[in-house]
Amino acid sequence: EKMQRKTWNIDLEDMMKAGVHFGHQVQKWNPKMAPYIFTQQKGVHILNLTQTARFLSEACDLLFNAANEGKQFMVVGTDQQVSDLVKLAASKARCHYVNQKWLGGMLTNWSTIETRLQEFEELEKKQNLGGLHRFPKREAAVAKKQLSSLQKYLGGIKYMTTLPDIVIIVNQQKELTAIKECRILGIPTICIVDTDCNPDLVDIPIPANDDARSSVRWILNELASAIREGRSNESTS
Repeated sequence: EKMQRKTWNIDLEDMMKAGVHFGHQVQKWNPKMAPYIFTQQKGVHILNLTQTARFLSEACDLLFNAANEGKQFMVVGTDQQVSDLVKLAASKARCHYVNQKWLGGMLTNWSTIETRLQEFEELEKKQNLGGLHRFPKREAAVAKKQLSSLQKYLGGIKYMTTLPDIVIIVNQQKELTAIKECRILGIPTICIVDTDCNPDLVDIPIPANDDARSSVRWILNELASAIREGRSNESTS
């Protein structure tokens, strides 16, 4: 039985405060975003927050139900100014995440990534057992460097054993490769779409400002809460 939670506490005033409604300059727009734009002010598009709330609650419903069924999620946002927010939201909701760089084939070439994750695990074991000291100096240095690079790029998916069931994307323009891989594999995507984005590329577009930290933080927080709530219901279903 699905525990559908219809009411998410999505407050328009909170969204305004977080600057969720600010789009890009008018000339930078993608006409496909027209249905989600309310008006323009001083040459900047203003998003329609009623639409944002509608899509956000649809995304929350999907995440809540998926979490309730024990599904796995991945959050992707490699833009430097939001990478810490991505890690924070993902950790809060126990999701996998990619916040430094999307390595091509991360999903479509999963078996290769799996091999790298095994390598990562072995190296870490060695280090934890103090094994790296036993290597000659140069070899130890190489291993350490390798370990920190694996930690940086694959640390967020360290415990991923299968492909994620749903992928949440923060910045469409920057994560087109990730979106392409999800589309090839038929993995549903939830994505923040600003006025310069193409909402057709993703399954659930959330029209919102993808540049301001406050806006990204606010949206991610709502999505993470839905996952957490779904997970806490998991045992009862």
